[in-house]
Amino acid sequence: MSESSGSGAAPATAGARDYRLLVPREWFRVDLMQDRWRHQLKTFVEKQADGRQVPAELTRNVWATLRNTAEAGRARGAMEFYLLTLSRNGGLPASLLVSLMPPGGTPADPDAFAAWIEAREGEDGGRREVGVVDLPAGRAVRVAGPTSLDLHVVLPGGTSYLTLSFSAPVVGMSGPMLRLCEAIAGSLRWVE
Repeated sequence: MSESSGSGAAPATAGARDYRLLVPREWFRVDLMQDRWRHQLKTFVEKQADGRQVPAELTRNVWATLRNTAEAGRARGAMEFYLLTLSRNGGLPASLLVSLMPPGGTPADPDAFAAWIEAREGEDGGRREVGVVDLPAGRAVRVAGPTSLDLHVVLPGGTSYLTLSFSAPVVGMSGPMLRLCEAIAGSLRWVE
């Protein structure tokens, strides 16, 4: 596993100025805080298609989907985007998007935030499980679906959340993939 120190974008909160996260070396990191993130993402997509018989249309679709995910994530405070291709045919990779939620947009109390998410899930048909868990880095709201796992970890000082959004569209979020994502989330530490 390689250690990623956060991008330095985490706000100075009571006792923490950044974060550290252990991510396996096989996961390709795209720094969304740098202007070169599109080039990094394009490099990943090209490397995944290189030497394989991947249709050009599939490569374009994967590129467009990942670019759109990164752009939408950046608009919501995403700082890092990790990618792992499990598919031999060049399909969508498993991913992790690390984002900082702005303060005040959600309830500061994890139990209240979980209840808010659960109420919204009920409106949308609710196929995801919502709960509050304790991680070594602190309390977190856990939202698990068939192909996704989101962990909203309370920042020290309790004013906002660092969100770890895992997606596994090919293999789903169960078994080894779920355990891997939970282990990555469990490695989160705050840097003072």
